Amino acid sequence: MTDLDVLSEDWERALAVVAHPDDMEYGAAAAVARWTDQGKDIAYVLVTDGEAGISTMHPDEVGPLRRTEQVESCGVVGVEDVEFLGLPDGAVLEGLALREELAASIRRHRPDVVLSINFRDSWGGPSWNHADHRAVGRSLLDAVRDAGNPWSFPDRGDAWDGVRFVAFSGSPEATHGVDVTDTFERGVESLLCHRVYLENLGGDMANAGDFLRRAAEASGPRIGVALAATFEVVG
Repeated sequence: MTDLDVLSEDWERALAVVAHPDDMEYGAAAAVARWTDQGKDIAYVLVTDGEAGISTMHPDEVGPLRRTEQVESCGVVGVEDVEFLGLPDGAVLEGLALREELAASIRRHRPDVVLSINFRDSWGGPSWNHADHRAVGRSLLDAVRDAGNPWSFPDRGDAWDGVRFVAFSGSPEATHGVDVTDTFERGVESLLCHRVYLENLGGDMANAGDFLRRAAEASGPRIGVALAATFEVVG
């Protein structure tokens, strides 16, 4: 039974803003590949380098590795513009300072659509979302409004009020879906670029192909296709 709307694709430019390297690759990258194939311009902003994401390796070693992996991963899905804000992994705080940085990013890129990942407390069921994901997502919604107000952070670029909506991948409160049947394998390939991270991850999420396929197969029938990525759309 179809219960999601199909995400509108009548836009040209998107900005993906996430906390860590690999965040977009756990479900949304196949949709990005679809959109770049359509000729859309998509840029990424990474709030942290993900340097605290591997407990057995020092952050000074991990950060540069994860930056490199993210740039390679983006190349697989047709994204060349990748920025890193360099905030501390695991210690991102929701609030005015983060809103300022994100609003400045939005003003630089001037997107029609903003992309991110689940900002809800849970992934659904008995789970707890990462603090950085929650902080980035919630501040991002405020930053979209800030970016359009010329009196908010007036020294951080010209106001941009052209964002039509924000779409959050992987939300337990999904409202829309995207057909990724034709680009699914590129989404898997993009996640596999995070080699060091996956080698140290363990568990179901370390098996990139199986993990992504289960989610895409479960989501596909919700918009009447074989494989889909889901998003919660706000705006």
